[in-house]
Amino acid sequence: MNWLTDQNARPARTPDYRISLQGQIITPRFRGRVESLRLTDRRGLEADQLDLVLTDDDGALALPPRGAELTLAIGWGGEALVERGTFIVDEVEHSGAPDRLSIRARSADMRGSLPGKRTQSWHKLTVGDIVTTIAKRHVLAPKVGRNLAGIRIQHIDQTDESDLNFLTRLAERYDAVATVKAGNLLFIPAGTATTSSGLEIPPVQIRRGDGDQHRYVVSDRDSYTGVIAYWNDASGAKRQEVIAGSGDNAKRLRPTYASADDALAAAQAEWQRIQRGHAEFSLTLAEGQPGLYPETPAWLIGWKREIEETPWIITEVTHDLSGSAYTNGLQFEIRNSDAQAPY
Repeated sequence: MNWLTDQNARPARTPDYRISLQGQIITPRFRGRVESLRLTDRRGLEADQLDLVLTDDDGALALPPRGAELTLAIGWGGEALVERGTFIVDEVEHSGAPDRLSIRARSADMRGSLPGKRTQSWHKLTVGDIVTTIAKRHVLAPKVGRNLAGIRIQHIDQTDESDLNFLTRLAERYDAVATVKAGNLLFIPAGTATTSSGLEIPPVQIRRGDGDQHRYVVSDRDSYTGVIAYWNDASGAKRQEVIAGSGDNAKRLRPTYASADDALAAAQAEWQRIQRGHAEFSLTLAEGQPGLYPETPAWLIGWKREIEETPWIITEVTHDLSGSAYTNGLQFEIRNSDAQAPY
């Protein structure tokens, strides 16, 4: 054995976590019992999800009540843990033999968020006005991207529809992401790697040596050259159209919008989505990074030239802790940006 090599070898890292139940740290009770811990962090108005599987061979574990509040921090032993949020238990399962306790919890911000169907017409208002009204209705703080807040909407109807569904539809119209985080209702551009105040999110560099498995897919997605949207010209009593991109082989949107501006915004948003969807990338990180979040821009280094030169953005992150392993599963799409590779 070469003792110099042994001495210089990097010490093995051990995954670590901290879990609190109703404000009380319960991590010591879980030590040695966690078979798996998975956190799935998504963008948009879809709840983040925490899944825990615990061994209960001795029958000593109590079943947590539905509605109980869990907080989670994850990372590596000897390093500062990263707080990942608060979750509400909504599913509990006990199975055996061997006996196991499975707990599923969803982000507290989104559990039952923006409920209740309502009918309302929004007329000659900005996106900022609409998001602010809905945020106040649910005791949330509105955070709207600068480029979105001032967009004026001629008319849009919310008919027997929850605020959650309506905001999702509004976000799709403007190629935005609507989500609730830490008591804030965020409405920000999709794929642009910016915060609600317009600040750029710092990019991360991920090298092939960091990864375990990857998958890259590129497609023509029906080879659309643009998007056509229609609007109702009341003065001329006929339907008009606008185009984003080229009309050679354009996708046609079904709705008829109230104004040319509304129609053009919808066409541009769909055209951006089509362009982002031309390629996608997925990757498993061999060593998890607890500070990764959706909407973080990324450069992928060490793969094919086409992959390296593409500006990517993370759309979903999973954190998997099991035994001595902590890995990330990452989903990427093309970023809406003219960013240049950092080399």
